Amino acid sequence: MPLAAGYLKAILDADPDLGSETDVQIHNLRGGWSITEMARRIFASEPPDILAFSVLGWNYRNFACLADLYKQLKPGGTVVFGGNHVSHQGPRVFREHPAVDVVVNGEGELTFRDLTAAILARPGDPALDTVAGVSYRDPDGACHTTEDRPRIENLDVIPSPFLTGAIPLVDRNGAFPYEFALLETNRGCPYKCSFCYWGGATGQRVRSFSRERLAEELDLFGFHQVPTVFLCDANFGMLEADEEFTEDLLSTNARYGFPTALEANWAKNKSERFHRIVRTLRDRGFKSSFTLALQTLSDEALGDMQRRNMKLNQWEALADWLAQEKMEAFVELIWGAPGETTASFFDGYDRLAEKVPRIAVYPLLLLPNTGYSEQRQLHGFVTVRGQHDDFEYVLANRTSTLAENFAMQRFMYLARILGENQYFRRLWRPARLLAGLTQSQVINSLRDFIEASAHPAVVAFRESFPIIAESPAVAAGHRMLYSEPALDEQIERWWNDAVVSRFPADWAEFGRELYRFERWSRPVYQPPGATRPAGWRVDGEEYASDPVTFPMPVAEVLAALADGDLTAPRAAVTTYEFRSTRGFYQHLDNHETGAHYFARAVPQVTAAAR
Repeated sequence: MPLAAGYLKAILDADPDLGSETDVQIHNLRGGWSITEMARRIFASEPPDILAFSVLGWNYRNFACLADLYKQLKPGGTVVFGGNHVSHQGPRVFREHPAVDVVVNGEGELTFRDLTAAILARPGDPALDTVAGVSYRDPDGACHTTEDRPRIENLDVIPSPFLTGAIPLVDRNGAFPYEFALLETNRGCPYKCSFCYWGGATGQRVRSFSRERLAEELDLFGFHQVPTVFLCDANFGMLEADEEFTEDLLSTNARYGFPTALEANWAKNKSERFHRIVRTLRDRGFKSSFTLALQTLSDEALGDMQRRNMKLNQWEALADWLAQEKMEAFVELIWGAPGETTASFFDGYDRLAEKVPRIAVYPLLLLPNTGYSEQRQLHGFVTVRGQHDDFEYVLANRTSTLAENFAMQRFMYLARILGENQYFRRLWRPARLLAGLTQSQVINSLRDFIEASAHPAVVAFRESFPIIAESPAVAAGHRMLYSEPALDEQIERWWNDAVVSRFPADWAEFGRELYRFERWSRPVYQPPGATRPAGWRVDGEEYASDPVTFPMPVAEVLAALADGDLTAPRAAVTTYEFRSTRGFYQHLDNHETGAHYFARAVPQVTAAAR
């Protein structure tokens, strides 16, 4: 959903002077499209007078190429770059990309309105020095930066892109056309985390949209049967207004049956308000992923991150509470932070995994307008720009070497597929309790197997390993596991040989059957036009399996293990039907929405007592 572009279109369309003088079109370009595909979409008709891009690290280079093409088609046109990645980076942007004319610094809506007005007032020679919040290139190529624009205090002055129709919520077939709806209830972040530009190097006071506006937007989402709302707020659950939003969300669901899922960047400090919101959503059947954005458990690294005193660091009690409430959670960690070593990272990773095995590990990026970026010499950062993006990937710092980092990237690649995306969902606890293997040891064992195997499917998978465990490569590897049955069979062989062989003898059969249970419990992967996987049938909006028989009640044994019961399972032939919501293929690349598609096991025969 093109939320940032929708704001820009909405504010120009609503302006009494500019609305009748401008025709704003949004080109929503999917990741993975080639430059030529994007060019055909944008330039199929006459090139516009202003071409504005919402820029982040992954599209910076592609958009620069499109800007260069645009200048060849319309030399007198204006190219505008905006977004966190380029904000306050005018000198570098202009040096690298001569086709860019203006960089927007900070929030873009009012600045883009004033910029458009200046260009309309004096075409060919706009008075850019009168527009607050921009950097621009003068005729001699020098960079000039105007005064900062104050942050927008009353966010409701920005017209809603949904209520105005700037972002349509249905396609030509009348269906919601996006993966989920993006929505801001507020802007700003009070924290100053060194790796993040959400609060920037100085932090931001939080400003909110009105409850009335948000309620109207939710009502529109419900009417158009939007399944999932993804909040772009930095700390949902922190404000009283967040409880009011939750009330309105539930009211909308009661009227329309939609939305049914809420994804959010949850408040760093989990208050009683957070607990009430989470419990309320759970009780009403809302799907959600609850994030513990810890980033590290190293005290030294937390200090450098300016996160040492966050209540979030008291994570054990929160993890226990989420487990007691039967709510799924996942943890976010960063590898590459100064103060962290490989030993401290694995120690923290495994401590967390005992409580929350679903762990997302991301490589540290040195982002512009952050504390880390301003202190790169202090921390000894060694970085490289991405080959296909403009992110600065940290390859070493004062506490980790280049060699250690490259080895950790291979671990992260598997950890993100197996843990974050939950390709292994039920295997972690039995491996720890019955084989004495921590989660990192399981991952490293599989890595060793993959690196030594000569099986063609495994070799192909090994060759997919990236140098940097970035998201596109992780998604490709994840997709390979679902689409190559021979590869999964080899992983099953590794599981039996390397892990189950360490189980007590009276647990060995369970260990072998557990991987088969895990396989049936994964989402059903069926690309468009592909044959449905064997053993599955369509039943309405779900896939349902043929009856699957096991020599013991695997689901009950897993539940007992979760309670710490190590009594060996007794034989009791049990049959399950597995049921999975259809549509996983479209969400495989997003671990948050993909988590809603895992199959549930429905017993068909009552198992004998254990």
